[in-house]
Amino acid sequence: AAALAAGCSVVAHPSHETPYSALALAELAERAGFPAGVFNVVTGRASTIVPPWMADARVRAVSFTGSTEIGKLLYRQSADTVKRIVMELGGHAPFLLFADADMKRALNEAVKAKFATSGQDCLGANRFLIERSVYDRFCKGFADRAAALRVGPGIEDPDIGPLMNEKAVAKQEEHVADALAKGARLLAGGKRRTPGSLFFEPTVLADVPDDALIMREETFGPVAAVAAFDTEEEALKRANDTEYGLVAYLHTNDPRRIYRASRALQYGMVAVNRTKVTGAPIPFGGVKQSGLGREGARLGMQAFMDVKYVCRDWA
Repeated sequence: AAALAAGCSVVAHPSHETPYSALALAELAERAGFPAGVFNVVTGRASTIVPPWMADARVRAVSFTGSTEIGKLLYRQSADTVKRIVMELGGHAPFLLFADADMKRALNEAVKAKFATSGQDCLGANRFLIERSVYDRFCKGFADRAAALRVGPGIEDPDIGPLMNEKAVAKQEEHVADALAKGARLLAGGKRRTPGSLFFEPTVLADVPDDALIMREETFGPVAAVAAFDTEEEALKRANDTEYGLVAYLHTNDPRRIYRASRALQYGMVAVNRTKVTGAPIPFGGVKQSGLGREGARLGMQAFMDVKYVCRDWA
């Protein structure tokens, strides 16, 4: 949308696993009166379609949403033609809860931050760091809420739907097994709903050590890892100990702490006592290996425009 608003023609390539939404968008653009060739959709395998674009100097800018691994590949491929790159890559969001926060509100927001879209969200909270004095209370409340979520197909309007493919389910199983092997406790869920299905139960793990896979990798599913902290300094250090930097969730009612922590958290976005941060006016994006540039707002259009300076004498 930003590229179109800036006056660019666009060629979009959706994932081969989810092509229909992009094709529907192209149909809507045609109905809205877009001239032919302004908005185009090419479906198929990325390995066949994308490399020629990256090598073609006529393609001036590329916007990509996906994994950090693929983002790095596209970054390398863009070097020869020095393309402008906008990337929204992986996330590994921390959820920090301090003892002075409103517990009921924090629990409700924790469920939103973890289990929206069945956890398949780059903004999804992965690591829940809870101040020790309220740790047990949070764990019980969070596990109870997770266990109460309904699992089922989308047509039934459930809380948790299927994961995107078998590989995604296998990753949930791997992260759960690894955490349990390293001393974590299973408070809720922990397995597929039925053998062989793509439905994975909403899962809460407590006492998860920092060396567990789920504390280092983006899970991208309905598995939450919970651990305790003792000091603000410790919480911020552990929250920042990652290659990712998309969004962080902070729950506290101390205005001084909000100021300190929101500045110290190495993330492109910080949500304070809330979960939703998206919207058209928002400069959406991350730092470190979570992306380049911003989507949305004025900053989102700048990637698709050039600055030209003209100095002229009238004589």
